[in-house]
Amino acid sequence: MQGIRKKHLLEILLHLLFWVGIFYVEQNFSSLYQFLRKDINGQFEQHIILKSAYPISIITLGLSMTLFYTNAFWLLKTIVRYKNKIGRVVIVIGWMAFLILTNYFSGLLFIRFTSINAYEWRRFQFNISLVFLFVLGLSTAYFFSKEWIKNELLRKQLEAYQLTTEIKFLKSQINPHFLFNTLNNLFSMAQEKGNDELADGISKLSGMMRYMIYESNADTVPLKNEIEYIKSCVALNKLRYADEEACVNFHYGEQVPDVFIAPMLFIPFIENAFKHGVLINNTSPIDISIAVHDKTLLFTCENKNYNFVKKMENDKSGIGLENVKRRLDLVYPGKHELIIKSDKNLFSVELKIDLS
Repeated sequence: MQGIRKKHLLEILLHLLFWVGIFYVEQNFSSLYQFLRKDINGQFEQHIILKSAYPISIITLGLSMTLFYTNAFWLLKTIVRYKNKIGRVVIVIGWMAFLILTNYFSGLLFIRFTSINAYEWRRFQFNISLVFLFVLGLSTAYFFSKEWIKNELLRKQLEAYQLTTEIKFLKSQINPHFLFNTLNNLFSMAQEKGNDELADGISKLSGMMRYMIYESNADTVPLKNEIEYIKSCVALNKLRYADEEACVNFHYGEQVPDVFIAPMLFIPFIENAFKHGVLINNTSPIDISIAVHDKTLLFTCENKNYNFVKKMENDKSGIGLENVKRRLDLVYPGKHELIIKSDKNLFSVELKIDLS
């Protein structure tokens, strides 16, 4: 904690020193002005006139700070999502030009308090524009350096999180060969007894276990594999209810796009829909959909909202909403949007992921 405070204090000190330097440069640009003036005899003489432009320098400093911090903490973070690269540059340059013009017209209001006239103020604009351009470049470099550090930290956190998860899984893992052999034996026994429904359930469970143990260890999996896993998960969950109790509609299109997704992201929401959105002796519809358009994946899940059943936020036994959010932040930082809505009748989840 103390190290973090020292880091922030050092950063604040560096910012203060930087703006003192910028103010000094602006004072020199606006106070020392050289020009040629024609005298009575028609000869040109060089004059160096010291101008006091303190009010104008304060305005210029304030607008320079506005350019730096809006660009570093808001503008670049917003436009980085735009696909049009030329549009990004135009927006940034346009914002800088707007602040330069604001500085120019504000200066015209204050030059009457100084010894600078309107003509001289216009001549200053080239130097002031250079200051704004320098501040823009520095704020851009500051933004991308902070983003790089943030992404590196998230990457290391993700590696540590995956390692911890893998260790916990290995500690609690039953020998997979024994598990699959047992399931295969149960599958054969169910077929021999003519219980096709039980055999199908065992087959789906075996496929799900194989997917969880072997395939889902990869960083990403084909979307079609994840959809097959969801179908098996839905089928097994429906076995606990009558057909009219859990009415599941799963939409994913006729042709699944050839894209890759982090595994097991949607399952917690689907399990939540069955656990808290289905009630015995009641018709409980569950609508699930997955669609991909322009490298953006949209997942939705809607189920009935029973007020007397615990919601996912309070669920201590399952994976929990906070864990899902945490994993999304680690795997898709700044590239996802999770919207959860709950009212008297409906509980809905909408998850958008940028796959580009």
